[in-house]
Amino acid sequence: MLKTLKTASIAVVASFIASAAIAQENLTSNTAGAGTTAGLTATALVEYANDRGIANIQLKDGQTGTNYIQALAEGKIDIANGPFILPFLLQRAAGPYASLGKEKGAEIGQNIQLLYPYTLSIFSMYAYDAKGVEGWQDLKGKKVLNGPPRGAATTNSRALIQLFGGAKAESDYESVTVSWNQVASAIIDGTADLAVIPVMLPGPRVTQAGAAGDMTMYSLPKEMFESEAAQKLLNKPGSVAYVIPAAQAAASLGDGWTVKSEDDMFRGMAVTGGDMVNKTMGEEMAYQLTKAHIENIETHKALAPFMATLNFGVLDPKVAGLCGPNPVKFHPGAVRAWEEAGQLVPECAKP
Repeated sequence: MLKTLKTASIAVVASFIASAAIAQENLTSNTAGAGTTAGLTATALVEYANDRGIANIQLKDGQTGTNYIQALAEGKIDIANGPFILPFLLQRAAGPYASLGKEKGAEIGQNIQLLYPYTLSIFSMYAYDAKGVEGWQDLKGKKVLNGPPRGAATTNSRALIQLFGGAKAESDYESVTVSWNQVASAIIDGTADLAVIPVMLPGPRVTQAGAAGDMTMYSLPKEMFESEAAQKLLNKPGSVAYVIPAAQAAASLGDGWTVKSEDDMFRGMAVTGGDMVNKTMGEEMAYQLTKAHIENIETHKALAPFMATLNFGVLDPKVAGLCGPNPVKFHPGAVRAWEEAGQLVPECAKP
């Protein structure tokens, strides 16, 4: 009996020491604006990790993804979330990372690994009805809100406008850029005539702007949407083509909103991404963080009205934007957590 008790005591002490060793670790995390999909998910992970004694995560929100994804790759922070397009550009030293040089971009880009994927938002265009905008063909000569001064959102916005509206930034329309925290006010106060930015259905930005007057959200034009050029843009790393019934989109937005489409379907570009870590993170830590997320998914979906529609817990590459040209693979610890939970991790997304 004494021997049994002694063995049990040793096991309890060992377990406590192991948990304490993890809990004593301080991690740093960066995310985008508070109240967004990424912001809510980052804040939730802080709580999950703290509640379970996994780690103390120091979170900075309202940050620019372009900057903190590079910081993650360089090992300056431990956790970050954002669209998969940023690691893709980083590895190729393209776009906002061109100054790094291809050798350094390729070197540090491979340091990013995934804990769990999800849909961040859906790119669309919206404006007050009083602005007289009829569709994507009306952007020339307008003041168009593209997103923050620097980041993937603005790059995506301008690419969509050029393809679907035939207009180029600055030469055909005035490009308005503001911080994420100023987006709603830029539309409300007339700084911009319309917005082509990522939204949630519903989301805090569209809800705030919609409270100030009747608005319309415009589906991407069907014929162009189905073209080879559009499908290439819509399904590039960090995004997938997005189609839902227009009535569903309108219902989610609420009173005062109209969804305009040629038919009964709403078309947009879904931004895919996830919570990512530097690959130097220990296997056990990555496992525990991912497990905490997995076991809280249903609670997670209830954090905001739009969270249930953003594919948390879905690992299908066509939905999550995994594999193909997307260079981001799962962290080994994350693979263990997902497989332990009974999920099939795509082989092409394993490290």
